[in-house]
Amino acid sequence: MRSLGVNTWVWASPLTDTVLEKLAPRVADWGFDVIELPVERPGDWDPDRAAELLAGLGLAASIVLVMPPGRELVAASAGTIRDTQDYLRHCVDVAVTLGAPAVSGPAYASVGRTWKLDAGERTAVYAELRENLTPVVDHAAERGVRIGVEPLNRYETSLINTVDQALEALPEHCGLALDTYHLNIEERSPVRAIRDAGSRIAHLQVCGTDRGAPGGDHFDLPGFAAAVDEAGYEGPLVIESFTPDNAAIATAASMWRPLAASQDAIATDGLAFLRTL
Repeated sequence: MRSLGVNTWVWASPLTDTVLEKLAPRVADWGFDVIELPVERPGDWDPDRAAELLAGLGLAASIVLVMPPGRELVAASAGTIRDTQDYLRHCVDVAVTLGAPAVSGPAYASVGRTWKLDAGERTAVYAELRENLTPVVDHAAERGVRIGVEPLNRYETSLINTVDQALEALPEHCGLALDTYHLNIEERSPVRAIRDAGSRIAHLQVCGTDRGAPGGDHFDLPGFAAAVDEAGYEGPLVIESFTPDNAAIATAASMWRPLAASQDAIATDGLAFLRTL
């Protein structure tokens, strides 16, 4: 049976050692296999301490990167790009400490940064992205970690919205991280997008079309899961939603109303549904 996980963003942002020590035992008790840990700022939580905690609970980890304003790999100053590369390498080193197989997220530009690109500009920006991302991908590969670059929807980025764009933009040895929320908005056929991504898939996140628990919405998760199996992806399906209690993240994710009876219900209801696939 495929392993199932949940991101700590369902309950809290930023993640801290204290928050993780409270959440991880509950996540394990509910029956999740994986807990997903965001690296918003280096130093928010201690990777060695987290690794010891999760090992004692029998939980695996997945790691997600975060791209707030000021983290850029394209159309930015040389210093900003170097700092972003250093941050991404730090995320890889965190993944090594936790034994996580991938680091995933929109590793190209800050979330919310959009601008109109004509065909020539897009080609040039994609070339710049490949140049600036390749050293990070190589750093990860040397340590047995995959970078999974995530296409986001049109309201969060103008650079990479679809699997086709990701395949065009990324170095050939770079993986993809796909999220059903964004697939539902941007892909004509999420199932076909999964098949097109194929062996490039490094990580998968799932949620309802409203960012709530997966299941009970119109998204064809059974068809999606079948395509995932055909693609040969063997990693976890991780529920990603967000707490409305952090103003910055609630604004970035447009969390304007409750999506379930409680944040716990997003996790537990989603887990119950995913087990039926």
